[in-house]
Amino acid sequence: MSQVEDFLTKEEEQEIVEAIRVAEENTSGEIRVHIEKTTSKAHYDRALEVFHELRMDETRLKNGVLLYFAVDDKNFVICGDKGINDLVSDDFWDCTKDVMINHFKSGNFKQGIVDGILNAGEQLKKYFPSSEDDVNELSNEISKG
Repeated sequence: MSQVEDFLTKEEEQEIVEAIRVAEENTSGEIRVHIEKTTSKAHYDRALEVFHELRMDETRLKNGVLLYFAVDDKNFVICGDKGINDLVSDDFWDCTKDVMINHFKSGNFKQGIVDGILNAGEQLKKYFPSSEDDVNELSNEISKG
């Protein structure tokens, strides 16, 4: 079994999927989580590649956010689409990253991801509040590479 499968239990994965659902209740933004073992590419470049593979660049308001994890590399990237980046400051995701890193340092990966998702949802709500006609454009399931 690869480390990607060992990284989170099924129960932890379900908690993460539920966190995405909760975070997306108050925003039209779309949040995805992708976990893979390692990459030979620069982590940000690989995150952008996954962003496109998951068709996250096809949301109506260009407000998708990917939390990308390379487990063996002990690295993660948060990348948002153009609609978000056009509106926010360069350090917009720093508070989300800080929340996650604090959990990761103590080995609590699931809680770090959950809190990161909920924090991202709160951040997105300021710029992309949910509307009555809001639909879930992207799957909440965790993708794996």
